[in-house]
Amino acid sequence: MTDEPGLFKAPPIAEQERMVEALLFATADPMTPAQLAGRMPHGCDPASALAGLRKRYDGRGVQLVRVGDAWAMRTAPDLGYLMSHEVTESRKLSRAAIETLAIIAYHQPTTRAEIEEIRGVSVSRGTIDQLIELDWVRLGRRRMTPGRPVTFIVTQTFLDHFGLESARDLPGLKELRSAGLLDNRPQPGAEPEEDDGQEQLFGD
Repeated sequence: MTDEPGLFKAPPIAEQERMVEALLFATADPMTPAQLAGRMPHGCDPASALAGLRKRYDGRGVQLVRVGDAWAMRTAPDLGYLMSHEVTESRKLSRAAIETLAIIAYHQPTTRAEIEEIRGVSVSRGTIDQLIELDWVRLGRRRMTPGRPVTFIVTQTFLDHFGLESARDLPGLKELRSAGLLDNRPQPGAEPEEDDGQEQLFGD
């Protein structure tokens, strides 16, 4: 026997919002509408529940934010300083990794050859492996060009870490420096070879 539309009555939208709220608070990782639908009763409309929930949390200390195709509950940006003592995280990336990450983020999808052309130096396998290990970069589709080179794109984890809805929301270099995400070193391209030194990506 097959299911028919309307065979099961969906819970009221207010109850669906409560379900979405509970699911998002219970996980640290953003969830897509499809993932939410898989956990909710038959007939629920996660998209409508998310829209209502986002309005209810507008202006609150915790907000519902979009991360790529997914959604998550996050501290309001202007209150982030209150959590600094709990979530302060220091990560060091090499200058080569910083430049490579920036190129991928701003030019994705991009190939290794394109990264090297922009940087003016070769990119070691270890540099890209480090970014993949951090889950900030992943493999994209292969280019339909000779050799079918693989491309690289930033991940949802990268967007979530920097509080971005999509890569289109990336700030400019000046904004990154003023926010303390990059220190005031010379602009990329000054080194003739891979730099094994460390550049601070996050504040101490």
